[in-house]
Amino acid sequence: MRFIPIVASAGITGFESPAAEYLQLGLSLDEMLVQHPSSTFIGLAQGESMQGVGIFDGDLLIVDRHETAKSGDVIVANFNGEFVCKILDLQRRMLVSSHEQHLPVTICDYDDFSIEGVVLRSIRCHRQSPMFVSHQG
Repeated sequence: MRFIPIVASAGITGFESPAAEYLQLGLSLDEMLVQHPSSTFIGLAQGESMQGVGIFDGDLLIVDRHETAKSGDVIVANFNGEFVCKILDLQRRMLVSSHEQHLPVTICDYDDFSIEGVVLRSIRCHRQSPMFVSHQG
């Protein structure tokens, strides 16, 4: 994979051809993004509740089941049969959104709750991949 070291602002008016100089590196996106391959899965974010931490509707979430969730981590959890992506607050036993219009949810003893993994990375696709197109009828 070629790594092209360019710095470009959003208001690009022109820059030297990135093909003029590049570094040939042995880069693997798997190695860069996944720490524990056998315990990692990719999820698809839905909704706007996590925009405050940079996770937007349609983003890919790289979720690691090997990592132990700590307070303040962004996690994917099964909460009463629904998969959710939230910030974990262990002290207050809450699932917190990063969008002010979404209230925190208390995790009660009677809730069916399990942490599925810690979100280590998110990826924003600027052009939808055919792999992630919903096949609804």
